[in-house]
Amino acid sequence: MSHRIILPKIGTAQAWRDAARGLLGAGVPPADISWGDEDAPAGLFDAAPAPSSSGPITVPRSFLSLAQSVVWHSDPARFALLYRVLWRLQDTPHLMTDRADMDLAALRRMEKNVHRCQHKMKAFVRFRDLGSASDARRSFVAWFEPTHHTVEPTAPFFARRFGDMDWRILTPDVSASFIGGELTFHEGQEKPPLPEDASEELWTTYFRNIFNPARLKVKAMQSEMPKKYWKNMPEAAAIPELIASAPARVRAMNEAAPTLPPLRAAKVEKQLAAFGSRWSGSRDELSAQISACTRCPLHCMATQAVPGEGPSQAALMIVGEQPGDQEDLQGRPFVGPAGQLFDRLAGEVDFDRPTAFVTNAVKHFKFKPQGRRRLHQRPNTSEIEQCKWWLDAERATVQPKVILAMGATAATALTGDGRGIGTRRGRVSTLEDGTALILTYHPSYMLRLRDAEQRAQAEEAFRQDLALAHRLSRSISAERPVEEDGGSMRRAH
Repeated sequence: MSHRIILPKIGTAQAWRDAARGLLGAGVPPADISWGDEDAPAGLFDAAPAPSSSGPITVPRSFLSLAQSVVWHSDPARFALLYRVLWRLQDTPHLMTDRADMDLAALRRMEKNVHRCQHKMKAFVRFRDLGSASDARRSFVAWFEPTHHTVEPTAPFFARRFGDMDWRILTPDVSASFIGGELTFHEGQEKPPLPEDASEELWTTYFRNIFNPARLKVKAMQSEMPKKYWKNMPEAAAIPELIASAPARVRAMNEAAPTLPPLRAAKVEKQLAAFGSRWSGSRDELSAQISACTRCPLHCMATQAVPGEGPSQAALMIVGEQPGDQEDLQGRPFVGPAGQLFDRLAGEVDFDRPTAFVTNAVKHFKFKPQGRRRLHQRPNTSEIEQCKWWLDAERATVQPKVILAMGATAATALTGDGRGIGTRRGRVSTLEDGTALILTYHPSYMLRLRDAEQRAQAEEAFRQDLALAHRLSRSISAERPVEEDGGSMRRAH
């Protein structure tokens, strides 16, 4: 017995799924089914309707996703092709992975065309304001001529985007209405007379200003904006003139372009700019400038910047990575859990923290919100580079003899390389300005260690590095030699 299945224009996807489920459950082969939509001509012979579904049918999700798009294609053969693949899937469950199957290849081409049509609809629908006689929601209307039946699957996008207004998208096939927050679909119609909209002139002016003649490629533009859509787009009226005037506008742009300096001059200017970043103001002015810093986006989320603190002429500078949660709230460096561990270990080697200048390589707290907690995130290279200006300013103001850099971020800011702290720690190197540098672990690293033995080893290494930095700073200040406990002197790179 043959079956003739007529599917509606509205709700086509669900109607096809219901019909296909019933036919497949009844064991009706593809050759016994004639598919069509409401515009299809009647057959020469009567045909049986689709049977109802007799139970659940399992198909791959990839097929459901494919069918959900293909049903909106304009090819009348799409329903039969979908059902044929659905029929074959019952005996060949892995058919969807066969990239050489011709039926699947045809369906994927249809899917791609439908997605492209949806993209064009989102890009080229132009609403016109109908005005409003009261304070009610504004009302708009648009005329569009899609290549495929994509109004119904695409309309929810406009409902989300323009949920605060009433609108209608009219097409020759199916029209969509969004009135009072409710989305409905209706039969298509001929293009009605649309009102003039004053905003179209503003839109055309905007399009003229963003049109870049230097990057004009006519074929590529017509591929992305096919001419079939131009008649319903107000800005399209300016396209012929913009194309014709593009060569002259490019020549004018070239003539007005500034003269570039020679390569050698550009290098010199870059070097001068680097030297120009040195701070020459007072200590109080520096703290105020750090607090007002907006050099990188980190200031948007942080509570406040955290400048360094300590004696203005401290022989030892201790550089951490960045403020933590408590430092961000209190505005002082090393007052949270990592700072408390630092104070404990410093006390074990008879180091008095107030004698050193304590700061961070990055001055703002970088974090990721998670509920009420703020989870620490490591600064990236750009953020470290932006904040290095302030670290260099603090170094120029304090002029320490020795710097103890704790963690990868501090090592990156001072040497350009934050890798291998475990193999580089405990040795004395020299920065370009002659300042002695010692790398060590950051206290927060030790707090993260779960193995008791590893943590004890890291704490012992930290005590040794802090004691070395303390002795070295005192020795240099007193201008007498220091025993380095095997530490080697080298220049940092």
